[in-house]
Amino acid sequence: MSKVDLFNEAGSVSYPGRGIVAGLSADGKFAVSAYWTMGRSAGSRNRIFVVEDENGSEVVRTKAFDPSLIAGDPSLIIYAAVRQLGNKTIVTNGDQTDTIFDGMKKGLSFEQSLLSRKYEHDAPNYTPRISSLLDVEGGKLRYALSILKSDEGNPDCTLRQTFDYDNPAAGEGRYIHTYQGDGNPLPSFSGEPVKVSIDAKGGDLNAFADKLWASLNEDNKVSLFVRFIEIATGKYEEKIINKNK
Repeated sequence: MSKVDLFNEAGSVSYPGRGIVAGLSADGKFAVSAYWTMGRSAGSRNRIFVVEDENGSEVVRTKAFDPSLIAGDPSLIIYAAVRQLGNKTIVTNGDQTDTIFDGMKKGLSFEQSLLSRKYEHDAPNYTPRISSLLDVEGGKLRYALSILKSDEGNPDCTLRQTFDYDNPAAGEGRYIHTYQGDGNPLPSFSGEPVKVSIDAKGGDLNAFADKLWASLNEDNKVSLFVRFIEIATGKYEEKIINKNK
């Protein structure tokens, strides 16, 4: 698979839905994690990312910007998007963040933890659940991406695919998103995660986040989270950008 420019790829579709990127900075010193939400309905656009403390551990959650606009089942748009488990960073587009976190605390693997889950219950789209795990240990990065989706719209069959990268190259990452493009119903992402360039080095967090945010469709983008994790120490810095302010 040829490597493509992340920013061009992220902006090539007006509505890729939610997107996750994982990879290694160009200088090989930082694991890079990014996650964004997009929306076309008033409910989907009524969101922000917030950072909360939970028992001494940081959690990044989605939250309604205007609580009065919440309608129907809020579980598909209000959830913990990012959790930390030791040296592992869990990032997902739904409440499967908690499923992975709880499963791995019990000794299950990333993939095993997701066996109890399936795509979202939002017929007819059956939005895929996408997840990432970045593991920084022993001065190395290993990461994995997962997608749970219906079998081309067949709700009776769940396709579970996990992609594991145990020795990623500097300046490269993988990008996965929920929708292949526009349509009715929206077509699920297909194929392997896209190999993308990670043109970032230590200290470039703000520039990287701002450029990624600028690349997303102006009408549909909602929130962006970016974290740089120092491989040598596990310490991280992050940036959140919310359209709603």
